[in-house]
This record gives sequence, structure tokens and C-alpha cells, in this order.
Amino acid sequence: MKILVVEDDERIGSFLTKGLAEVGYFVEWAQDGAMARTLIQDGSWDLFILDVMLPDIDGFQLTQLIRYKKIDTPVLILSALGEADDKIKALDLGADDYLTKPIHFPELLSRINALRRRYDMHYSKDNVLVCADLEVNLDTHLVQRAGKEIVLSAKEFRFLVYLMENQNKVLTRSQILQVVWSTNMDTYTNVVDVYISYLRNKIDVDFPDKLIRTVKGTGYMIASQK
Repeated sequence: MKILVVEDDERIGSFLTKGLAEVGYFVEWAQDGAMARTLIQDGSWDLFILDVMLPDIDGFQLTQLIRYKKIDTPVLILSALGEADDKIKALDLGADDYLTKPIHFPELLSRINALRRRYDMHYSKDNVLVCADLEVNLDTHLVQRAGKEIVLSAKEFRFLVYLMENQNKVLTRSQILQVVWSTNMDTYTNVVDVYISYLRNKIDVDFPDKLIRTVKGTGYMIASQK
């Protein structure tokens, strides 16, 4: 599950990003509305968690944008504004749920699970990611290439899923670090190269068509040869 968190408060944003990553979600964090708008329009997401009070484009406006673009992804609003009128406004604009700060993390997880159940009842989604003859089952964590099972560690699986969800798109080391390792520290970029080597040894080494590619000076991507 790929979540976009939009929160300008450094403490809260870091808390949400790390907490959600620890329970297995893929999380990207935008610290302002302008960055969030770009990520919303350029990416594919399973859930948006939006703060209301942002320095430029606020959470209400982002919700409007999401629905104007006919993106049906669930929207969970987080806000210090607890008045009924604010909740009504958010729901009327297209939000699916509204949670008042301070955040109780177990309740947040419960709300997320409820939104996904509700969404999955109305939209049939294939939980298998495919690139050429490589298949990744998001429910069972089964990874196969040409019918051969590939055993990955938890971190390798998370990394591979992030690549697969962005198939044919170059991902920078910084993007990979933020989503897979929940850190922005450039000193850790070497770990990305190490794990790419791990994945190549398991995904590509026994096959003539190499799916994992290096884009020199930029980052990595996964793509079919066709």
C-alpha cells in the first residue's frame, strides 16, 4: 500500500512516515502543498493523508484537486481544526474521513484499514504487479520470475515493490531512501546500491533479459525489454 503523507510539521510528518513504514506501508512525505500537488498528479497512490493547514495550497484545496482530476483514491484529512463545520467542509469536498489532532496512532491505523476495506468493496484491484515475466503478489508476498519462486528479505521485497509500482520510471536514490528506508540522509545512498545488487542477483542473474536498470547519474528503474 502506497501512501502520500502531506504534513508541514516536521515532528508530525516524521512520526507518521516512520510509523507507517514500520507497519509495512510504502510512504512518501510532502512538506508543502505545491510538492504534494506534483506528487498527486505524477504518481499512483492507495491513500492520501492530508494536513489542512499548509503554507501554500491547503488540504481542502488538495482534496478538491484530487476529485477534480477524477482520482478515486481515499483521502484522510488530519487537522487541528475540530469544529463540525470543518469536518463537513472536508467531506463535502470529497474527503473520505477526518481525524483531529493530536493523532492516536492505533486509531489512525484503524481508520486506514477501514478506508481500504471500503475502497476494495467498490473497486476490484489486481494485487499482482507484473513486469515482463516477473510477478509480485502484494497479498501473499510471493515473487516469481518465469514461474520460478524468488525468496526476498522484507527490505528487498519493499524495494522491489517500489520499483514495480513505478515501472518504466527512473527513481533517484533520494526517493528510494525516503520510501524504502524512511530517511533523507545522503550518507545512506550506498545502501541503495548494495540492495540493487542483491535484487539483481535474485531477479536478473539467471535470465537473459535484465529488468533492473541503472540510469547513470540519476538512479534506477525496472522495465521490460519489450
